[in-house]
Amino acid sequence: MDIETLLKNTSRSLYLSVQALPSSMRPAFGIAYLLCRYADTISDTSIIPPARRLYWTERFPQLLVEQSEAEITALASEIAGSSDNPYETALIQNLRPCLQLLNTIPANQRTLIMDVVHAVCEGMKTDLTFFPHETSGEVKAFETESDLRRYCRLMGGEPGRFWSRLIYHTTSIACDEKTFCELGQQVGDALQIVNILRDLPKDLRLGRCYFPLTDLQDAGLQATDLLDSKNSTRFEPIKRKWIFWGLNNLQQGHAFYDLLPKTQPGQRASVAWPILWTADTFLKVFQETDLLNPAKRVKISRKVIYRTMLLTPAILLSNRLFHFWLNKKMNKFH
Repeated sequence: MDIETLLKNTSRSLYLSVQALPSSMRPAFGIAYLLCRYADTISDTSIIPPARRLYWTERFPQLLVEQSEAEITALASEIAGSSDNPYETALIQNLRPCLQLLNTIPANQRTLIMDVVHAVCEGMKTDLTFFPHETSGEVKAFETESDLRRYCRLMGGEPGRFWSRLIYHTTSIACDEKTFCELGQQVGDALQIVNILRDLPKDLRLGRCYFPLTDLQDAGLQATDLLDSKNSTRFEPIKRKWIFWGLNNLQQGHAFYDLLPKTQPGQRASVAWPILWTADTFLKVFQETDLLNPAKRVKISRKVIYRTMLLTPAILLSNRLFHFWLNKKMNKFH
């Protein structure tokens, strides 16, 4: 299976963003996503013991450097059959083609890819070392807000920083790299917290409560209480707190978008779409009164995705219109 097909089958919205990127950025962005997704498959599989998952998660960044045929074969063999998703199964079977593409990426972009893979693997190590085994029946919560913010930074902010560095190294940006990357990190933090919010019921049944114990105690809750959807109302203040934390980070998308040159419409589209879709997803979470119910699946529709894409040409040459559109979405929370 070719890389383009792997990417298309493993992420519906990200694939669309990648297709809009300039050719100088597209391969690096795509392969970075696939390698992070491969690492996620390793850490989440239940067919090998947690200790073995932790070993491969810690080892994965270095495996990408050394590319030992024996290790690649051993890893694929150990996690084979770990997913019911045929597209994820295809990814497991195609690490070598991914590495072949990685080897063709310019050296400076490969460094960026390795940095983001390492950061994401650090976040996955937290999942494997802090939380109980998914079959234990236990649920454990992060201790403090800083634990959740750190996790969002590793799993979302660092990919946002990768995205920013990749843009900065291939495009003329009218500010210093540190400032630009900090904006991208904050947008990435927002993308991660909205994923945590919408995946809450599923994660709880894996023993993982990313929302801090301090917040739960303030609401008179324990982590195990969140397994009962009747407690959705009691969880509401925590939900709203972190929605507004995410929206505050997403606001940095205004400044980030302004810095993108209007001569790069594809690049601007690839940045605008995830920001706008994240705002839409926050609203879906905000409006969901039964968030703890595992039967509920919070996600935006294909109609919303394609409508955003259809209206995109209007904002590619106008920062003002982008700000208007994003602010219109943000104002729905007040």
